[in-house]
Amino acid sequence: MKAKLITQLASACAVLGLDGCTLGPDFHAPSTPLGAHWQQPDASTTRSRAVPGDVDSQWWRSFGDPQLTALLAEAQANNLDLRVAASHVEQSLAARATVSADRLPSIDATGDYSRARGSERGLSDISGNNGKDNYNVWNTGLNLAWEADLWGRVRRSVEAADAKVQVSVEEQHAAMVSIMAQVARDYIELRGTQSSLEVTRKNLDIARHSLDLTRARLAQGVATDLEVAQAAALRASIEARVPALEQQRSVLINALSFLVGRQPGALSAELSPSKAIPAGPANVPVGLPSELAQRRPDIRRAEADLHAATAAIGIAKADFYPRISLSGNAGFQAMQLSNLGSWGSHTFAFGPSLSVPIFEGGRLRGQLQLRESAQREAGIAYQRTVLAAWHEVDNALSGYQADQRRHQSLELAVTESQRALASAQQQYAQGSVDFLNVLTVQNALLANQAALVHSTADVSLTLVTLYQALGGGWQQPAQAALAGDGRQR
Repeated sequence: MKAKLITQLASACAVLGLDGCTLGPDFHAPSTPLGAHWQQPDASTTRSRAVPGDVDSQWWRSFGDPQLTALLAEAQANNLDLRVAASHVEQSLAARATVSADRLPSIDATGDYSRARGSERGLSDISGNNGKDNYNVWNTGLNLAWEADLWGRVRRSVEAADAKVQVSVEEQHAAMVSIMAQVARDYIELRGTQSSLEVTRKNLDIARHSLDLTRARLAQGVATDLEVAQAAALRASIEARVPALEQQRSVLINALSFLVGRQPGALSAELSPSKAIPAGPANVPVGLPSELAQRRPDIRRAEADLHAATAAIGIAKADFYPRISLSGNAGFQAMQLSNLGSWGSHTFAFGPSLSVPIFEGGRLRGQLQLRESAQREAGIAYQRTVLAAWHEVDNALSGYQADQRRHQSLELAVTESQRALASAQQQYAQGSVDFLNVLTVQNALLANQAALVHSTADVSLTLVTLYQALGGGWQQPAQAALAGDGRQR
């Protein structure tokens, strides 16, 4: 009897659900017409140029540095910010499951026992003893409740929850893009700092040789105390640069240790040996402008926010209409445990309930206006996000080309400064020029070499910024599966 009744209730619920409609506007993905105005800068005069082509999701491999690749793999697995983002995705999926449960009937099994006594002068005593004796009551059964989604309130709620799942997934993607870029930046800056340290030490050796030569010339009577003091000051000023560079090296190694989820100093042994600054490829694929909305997690997140806000309008509109709920229960009640379960002790109740909003003091209308305003704001936020993305890409492209041209000029400046220093040292040894010429030329060489090291790092750093602006660095197979799962649940 109970199974038959529950089946009938579920069938009635399904029939009513099929007749329902969905209120509110349907979401349509916004267009991004700004792509037509994007022009790539001319890169014909630089070593590396931006070209059309698919953006590599594992762009760091283009640097050809296995150690950088290993660090990024470790960061993907152990970075704490990424683990927090993954937890947010799990929470949004759980919240979606909670909302989705409203589409189905809820069935609860109940059972209770009570020892009671009625009043001799009150309402009728169910025991039939007129309140003169204690009695037992045993109850067991099933309760069923379901709200017919006639106006699509539950369907819009599930739609909004799906969009919020997508928001959390895109936030996870954005976190991955940011972490991958930060690891690459810190690694490149570390190699740049190590290169600056090597340049400084080489110039320190030159300064020490110049000081020894000046002292020897002073002993021969062909140099002055002033020249010796100038040479000693030059050596000391170069020596003063070493501690700051060593401290910066330690800070960057610790920063990388934090990004991969390790304690301070954990990477010192493997990162302390100097290596060359990783350089980018000759051709940098940047994709088509129209693809940027599919690659950039912030644009995808803004679209999901707009989707959720659009679905919320349907929820607010459904609140204006009646709610029809079906409820029922079937079970047994007896005053003796031995009678519980007999046909004579069975009970059941079934019936619909109707709730119609008549006067809400403007609450429902205000709620609808709030949802509509939130959707308009989400639409503006989407447009702003897309526009900011185009600006970031354009700035990154032009910055990458400018850094390359600067790097080429500094290479020529270092070459000429080295020639000038060799000539000045030779002339000083021959006594044709004083030490001030050597001092001036070596200071110029040191400045140009330091600038060249910074420029080499800047070219690679700007390339990382370009990849980040293009939205590369998150579309791994596991991530793609998670994103698809979030949309389908």
